[in-house]
Amino acid sequence: MMDIYGGPISMILPTDGAHGAVTRERWRSASLSEAWLRPGDWYHPAVDAVVEALVEGRSPEAPAHRLGCARSSAGISLDETLEDVVCLYRAVGHPVDAAVIRSIALGWVHGRERQPALNGVRDPATGLPTADYLGERLRETYGRAARAGTPVPESHCLVVIDVAVDELDAWQRMARSASVGRTLDQVFGDGHPMAALADGVFTVLCERTPELARLSQTVRRIVERNAQVLGVADTMRRPVRVWLEQLPVTHDAALDLLQHLQR
Repeated sequence: MMDIYGGPISMILPTDGAHGAVTRERWRSASLSEAWLRPGDWYHPAVDAVVEALVEGRSPEAPAHRLGCARSSAGISLDETLEDVVCLYRAVGHPVDAAVIRSIALGWVHGRERQPALNGVRDPATGLPTADYLGERLRETYGRAARAGTPVPESHCLVVIDVAVDELDAWQRMARSASVGRTLDQVFGDGHPMAALADGVFTVLCERTPELARLSQTVRRIVERNAQVLGVADTMRRPVRVWLEQLPVTHDAALDLLQHLQR
């Protein structure tokens, strides 16, 4: 088994069932404190299969694939699924295995393909709102600005993040999107409308403040750091492009701008 840097991983883990249970509980505790949203839906039998493979020194790729499929079928987002596996490796003190990340992402994609298509306001891969939803939030922003007599271009702008590179397979695109989506949630949090615009392009609606330029640079650093942790750094352009996009005067023009950024 190889780590994300191409070196061998020496799995020095206990091999009996009792210690396997300890490893599982360490994983669960780390995930619930750092990544998982609802404690009641964390456990699945594939969790035990992943742990068993680790403690016996076998590759957990096959059970990770089953776990990814189960997470997707249960409605768990890809970013939460991947962060959960990162918590496992952190809990046992080993580098994240890129092959396992790939396997669980593929399982998630396969599970998603089995589900009927659903229309909603969130992109399942990133956990971020869709461009259509952001367009509605922009409509509200322009409405408030008109009532206050403050032009939107003076009060707000878009932070645009472009990580796109060509010739990625499905799991690489999904894993990259999940990593960026989690980063934007970490940096901006609630109260900042954001969206996945296209494959590798994301945007956040922000108020113009003196700290905004510094915040945009923070986004670049954390996007690159999280990609390294998840073993998906090779799926992103380097350096990541981050810039402030001025909003136009009218809402209709802002929608045209979103369409342009999607191309």
